[in-house]
Amino acid sequence: MKTPREIYSAYKIMPSLQLHQLRVAAVAKLLCEGCTKPINEHDVILACLFHDMGNILKFDLPVFPKFTEPEGLEYWESVKTEYREKYGEDEHTATQTIMSEIGLPRDVIHLMEGVGFSKVDRVATADSFEQKVVQYSDLRVGPHHILSLEERIDEGRKRYLGSGRSVGAPDSTRFRVLIESAREIEQQIFANTSIKPEDINDAAIAPLIEKLREHPVG
Repeated sequence: MKTPREIYSAYKIMPSLQLHQLRVAAVAKLLCEGCTKPINEHDVILACLFHDMGNILKFDLPVFPKFTEPEGLEYWESVKTEYREKYGEDEHTATQTIMSEIGLPRDVIHLMEGVGFSKVDRVATADSFEQKVVQYSDLRVGPHHILSLEERIDEGRKRYLGSGRSVGAPDSTRFRVLIESAREIEQQIFANTSIKPEDINDAAIAPLIEKLREHPVG
């Protein structure tokens, strides 16, 4: 049975991207352990561990040189080219394909497909509590550490919205709907858990990271 450590290595996942996925999975594990209603923790954790596998395709690697160390920019540009030749230009399609190659169940891939700030309104109104946990866990992880939901919204605005990607301008009606939906998901989750939003922090997830590297896949 393979582990995330082995799969990340086989697919040449950047260390920074490995850590992001592990952090998201660690947040999800805390939520699942504190959940007061039935939840499929196994599927949730697997979806989080592999939800961004194709994201090198969207990275502007020269902009974040520290994320390319120690291998260096040239190496990761070559990996990006490999991904483009094998999976195409779209990181979401690449991630779906990789998750299928790994042998993850369709239910796990479906949970991954719900991840993304542009989808939070649909997740907020969906019945799947697993989907809400996966989405919220991703919302709580910034580029370097765990953030509160409000910090993550502000960070996301600064990083993405100026470029006009997917969700429009920061003052648009669409963006405001997405923000309120993210807050609604947070309320839905913590109405059904024994922990509080502030219990999710870097210190709380730190002991889980290395354990999740060895989490059984399959």
